[in-house]
Amino acid sequence: MRLLLVRHGETPSNVDHLLDTAVPGPGLTPLGEVQAAALPAALADEAIEALYVSTLLRTQLTAAPLAAARGLEPIVRAGIRELSAGDLEMLPGDSPGGVQYLRTVFAWAAGDTTLRVPGGESGDEALARYDAVIAEAAASGAGTVAMVSHGAAIRVWTAARAANVDAAFVAARLLDNTGVVILEGSPADGWKVLSWQGAAVEPAGEPGPTGEALDSAGFDAAGLDTAG
Repeated sequence: MRLLLVRHGETPSNVDHLLDTAVPGPGLTPLGEVQAAALPAALADEAIEALYVSTLLRTQLTAAPLAAARGLEPIVRAGIRELSAGDLEMLPGDSPGGVQYLRTVFAWAAGDTTLRVPGGESGDEALARYDAVIAEAAASGAGTVAMVSHGAAIRVWTAARAANVDAAFVAARLLDNTGVVILEGSPADGWKVLSWQGAAVEPAGEPGPTGEALDSAGFDAAGLDTAG
């Protein structure tokens, strides 16, 4: 299956760099609406057969122009919502609580999935719900599936599940609003990233882009999808 993981368009909380992860969440800014309107053209070469969105309003608004252009009915699934900020909800990304959230979710990407966000979920729980939606899409038989989801969730799931990228790779690479990560594979055979926001990604074991050391520099509150 070809899997397109698309970050939603810009929201007011993105602009303010807040940990805004609760349902239903904010809508899009005027720029976010422009970004959403550009998605059909950006993905014109993709033979999308199914379109998934999360339970957060911003993903549904982002997907609407693409759904209309392709005649697809978006499938709403809570499993691909943003990684819950729990007790840290609505804190600035560069606050102590915001840094704690970012360090926790990137620890999940590196394999320490038993850690839990205060008042929120563990890495095991977050990855399991995301896996379940991916598995549903794969079982549908669709050749190409697009999922409009959230920056932290996309980056963490990709690092945890794709064979050719890791936590350092995703920590060193931002995912812009309506940025797209393209993967290929299946739950049974595993996944590999083909491109990250338009840049080709080398197969595992071959020379290619590498991540920076996984430290606070990788947890930029403006770049990480702290607002989901």
